[in-house]
Amino acid sequence: MAKEIERKFLLASDAWRPHATRRRELSQGYIADAPRTSVRVRISAGDAWINIKCGGLTAVRDEFEYSIPVADARVLLAAVTAPLIEKTRHWVPYGGFEWEIDEFRGANAGLVVAEIELDDESLEFQIPPWLGKEVTELERYYNVSLVRRPYSQWSAEERRA
Repeated sequence: MAKEIERKFLLASDAWRPHATRRRELSQGYIADAPRTSVRVRISAGDAWINIKCGGLTAVRDEFEYSIPVADARVLLAAVTAPLIEKTRHWVPYGGFEWEIDEFRGANAGLVVAEIELDDESLEFQIPPWLGKEVTELERYYNVSLVRRPYSQWSAEERRA
């Protein structure tokens, strides 16, 4: 069983952009969403995965991810009733870690979130100068929440975190 330890942050500036080493377009949908468990299908270029997260919308939870045929992923995504999450993921190295920065499109356009995955909850890391407020504990910033209530529906106050 794999543990995901992930923290989420808003961005304070675009100063990260020149440091991105790669990027990838992602499309994902949720085929199951229970109070503490979600099942997601994701496609990117010629790759596809199914992902199961258990433990709720918290920094630490159980995560299982498996490659699946792209054709299977397309069938599963076609069955999703909620809108898909469309985003570009950028990878930015900083302070010995690789940050993942998700730039959302569609109903979530305008939202940009940085994530760092850690091997241990107590692991310390250097905060990049382009990082803003931490939003790990705010459920509305989780992808499964963005399907139910996209960023375009948030109030100005909610957008300020």
